[in-house]
Amino acid sequence: MWVITGATSGSGTPEDCRGLTGDDLRLCEDAGDAGTAIGVGLVIGLWAAVDVILGFTYVVYRLASRRAA
Repeated sequence: MWVITGATSGSGTPEDCRGLTGDDLRLCEDAGDAGTAIGVGLVIGLWAAVDVILGFTYVVYRLASRRAA
């Protein structure tokens, strides 16, 4: 949900770019798109890191709670 919200928040012309024309407008919009991509990447990276940590914790718990043969 955060990824979708973050990706859609970057659509359109940012308020800081209003009044600009030509190359200045394109540069401003491209900078906004880059910022959106970085933000979405950070959310996905955080999600993956938490997933790995939870998986490792589960493996340690399973190994610690098994019965000795």
